[in-house]
Amino acid sequence: MRIAVYCSAKDAIPEEYLALGDALGKWIGDHGHTLIYGGATGGLMSRTSDSAKKAGGYVIGVIPPRIISCGRKADNCDELYRVRSMSERKQAMRDIADVIVCLPGSYGTLDEMMDVVSSAIVGEHHKKTFVLNYNGFYEPLKQQIELMRSLHFIPEQEAYKPIFVNSLEELFEEIEK
Repeated sequence: MRIAVYCSAKDAIPEEYLALGDALGKWIGDHGHTLIYGGATGGLMSRTSDSAKKAGGYVIGVIPPRIISCGRKADNCDELYRVRSMSERKQAMRDIADVIVCLPGSYGTLDEMMDVVSSAIVGEHHKKTFVLNYNGFYEPLKQQIELMRSLHFIPEQEAYKPIFVNSLEELFEEIEK
């Protein structure tokens, strides 16, 4: 299975969040899956890709020139797709993946998550998107979604929606269904 992972590239986040990348990457590699990620260094990106690689997983990076020019290109990829922009990066990762996992992150992670959800709503794909709500990280987002639903911006019966999970164990179970 090809698993796209969206996550933080920041190193200065709490270690418990960085450890999520270690555990997810190891699980991907141990189970013979392929990791698709942003192809850059730093934070959860490095921890997930390094762990997947060490566990024998296949690693695909997708990276635009702007990140390469910043000296952030990872050197652990089995395949590296060079794309022209961040928008193309999102498209390529979504196209290559079988499922999508969103770990804690910042604006880029939220952008990638919303891109996957909105493109699925209009029928561009039917891939499951899992959001790891570790320690309640995404509770405010879940509240915003509920507010949008209560005001009918989102239909009560959504045709597509992200699947929120609270632990890596729950994530692994859901992916394997």
